[in-house]
Order: sequence, then structure tokens, then C-alpha cells
Amino acid sequence: MLRYIAFADELSAWFGKVFAWSVVIMTLGVSYEVVVRYLFSAPTAWAFDLSYMLYGTMFMMAGAYTLSRDGHVRGDFIYRLWRPRVQAAVELVLYFIFFFPGVTALVLAGWKYAARSFRYLEVSSNSPAGIPIFQFKAVIVAAGILLFVQGIAQVFRCVVCLRTGTWPRAAEDVEEIEKVLMEAKTLDVLHHGSEAVDLPFLHPDNQPDRDGEDR
Repeated sequence: MLRYIAFADELSAWFGKVFAWSVVIMTLGVSYEVVVRYLFSAPTAWAFDLSYMLYGTMFMMAGAYTLSRDGHVRGDFIYRLWRPRVQAAVELVLYFIFFFPGVTALVLAGWKYAARSFRYLEVSSNSPAGIPIFQFKAVIVAAGILLFVQGIAQVFRCVVCLRTGTWPRAAEDVEEIEKVLMEAKTLDVLHHGSEAVDLPFLHPDNQPDRDGEDR
């Protein structure tokens, strides 16, 4: 199980990090659109399609990566109070009740959706450029398969935790900025900028006179 967990984590991380470059391409495309639209009055016919396809691709293909790093939203205010074995038991049940049925439905519906799009080589109706989008529909299936593979690894994590009482550690290649700042003991920089200085409180009786002597 640990070997499969490591394999799934590495696979999800590879796809997540590769498709993370979509944001760079999207940024360049949108920046180009802004320049030519407002400086040269020559808007492109493809910028909108580029932005939503790349953002959607990045969002979908990063789902398994986020799951492998335990980055999805959960009710932490309750969950974190439980012992690891209780957490694992609840997660194990919820994976089979909600996660796998939902991901299976995503793959099956996405396959039907993408197959129909590929049959007539669908193009975008949002712009006159006629950008092909049939390949974009295939991302739904690919993302669902990756989520299913990673979901099995998460189930194995639950089983290991039920046996040992501790969660198998996930790779720590992503950290929340608040955690990084706290570990570096620099969280106080968020409280005020360089122009704001915290002064110690002085009781009126201990304030210095104008000549610099204490009263």
C-alpha cells in the first residue's frame, strides 16, 4: 500500500506541476490581448477561448495533485479534534459513499461528452475564430481518471492510519504562506507595514517632560 501511495502521489504531482505552466501561457495570452486591445485597438478573436480553456485545464488536472497533498477543503474545525483513527474511519466511509461514485460519474459522463465533441470536431461558439475545443472536453475524462487513481491511494492512507494510528506523511512540496511565515517567525510583518510602529504603552505619570526628564 505504501508503494502504491508513493506511485500515485508522484503521478499526480507530475501532472499537476506540468499543467501548472498553463497559468504562464494564460497570463501571456491575456497580457497580449490587453496590449493590442487598448493600445492598438486590435482585439484578438481567441484570447477568451484561450483563457477559459487553459484555466479549466489547470483546475481539473491539478485536482489529484491537490488531493495527494491534502489540500482540499474540509471541516477542519471539527475534523482536527478527532484522533487519527477516527479521522481515517470517517474518511474511508466518505470516500466510498461520495468520492468514488462522484468521480465514476464524472468519467462516464465526461467520456460521453468528449466522444460526441470529437465526432463532429466541435469548435468554440464564443468567438468568430472557431477555436477547436473537442480536445478540451477530453480533459474531463483525464482528470477523473487521475482523481480515481489518487483516491485509491487516499483509501490506502486511511487503512494504514487505522492500523498504525498515524497518517502516512505526504510530500511537503507545497506550504501555505502563513505556515511558512510562522515557521520563519516573520508573521509579524503581516500585522503592519514599515510605516506602522508599535509603541509601548506609557502611563501618564511616567511620561517624560519636554526637557526629557521623567515626572
